[in-house]
Amino acid sequence: MDANIQISTKPLINNLAVKKDPVFIQWILISIVLVFLSLFLIVPLAAIFVKAFEKGISVYVEAISNPDAIAAIKLTLLIVAITVPVNTIFGVIAAWAISKYQFKGKNLLLTLIDLPFAISPVIAGLIFVLLFGLHGLFGPFLLEHNIKIIFAVPGIVLATLFVTVPFIARELIPIMQNQGTSEEEASIILGASGLKTFFYVTLPNIKWALIYGMILANARAIGEFGAVSVVSGHIRGMTNTMPLHIEILYNEYQFSASFAVASLMSIFAIITLIIKSFIDSKKEDNMFTR
Repeated sequence: MDANIQISTKPLINNLAVKKDPVFIQWILISIVLVFLSLFLIVPLAAIFVKAFEKGISVYVEAISNPDAIAAIKLTLLIVAITVPVNTIFGVIAAWAISKYQFKGKNLLLTLIDLPFAISPVIAGLIFVLLFGLHGLFGPFLLEHNIKIIFAVPGIVLATLFVTVPFIARELIPIMQNQGTSEEEASIILGASGLKTFFYVTLPNIKWALIYGMILANARAIGEFGAVSVVSGHIRGMTNTMPLHIEILYNEYQFSASFAVASLMSIFAIITLIIKSFIDSKKEDNMFTR
């Protein structure tokens, strides 16, 4: 009886075998993807560099070495240098709390972390204006103590922090949830302190996800426009980041200069993409070796 059942199921198993799409269907789908990427990514990216060097290398060098451009580049890098480490610390703490502990309000905390994904960056900028602007909630106090946040670097830092908050935490939470707490508990039972447990047990397991999240936060911080535009005040040489500087140059019909600065941002994006691809491969290798 059992033998008959086994024999009768073999044709059924063969019929259920996964069938590949015809070759021409595969080529059609691949061609559509390549054409789409070429039209909306590769061609525009190439156009940026063509336009940047349209009037020669001397004009290009002059555009990116202009004092206002240098100030915008320095400010952008400063914002990145502040926001990425702060978000890294917050992301690790938030991921640890959500994945390792059980407490009331965990879902609310997850919702708050995701909030910047749901709110327009412009609205985020307006929120900070309402809080720290001259006529905002804390405006009179800040004015009395001569503290300037809006239309100054602190406002740009706050706005960028807000829009980049989710990236690191959201990369770490699923990884740390899947890992559970058994390794950390074993480490503590063996006498390791909480700090040693983190550095020697937890951190090696999450390092690639952590770096990946930092890269995403870095890319967003460099390219953020909406929230920063609201709180910066567009003061040349002081509160203009690279995206804002590009906008000003373009509005003033300095097209070659604007595309020259845009090409620098594109180079940053390409470098970020290369690092991201490397981290992706490392994450996959780490998943297969565990």
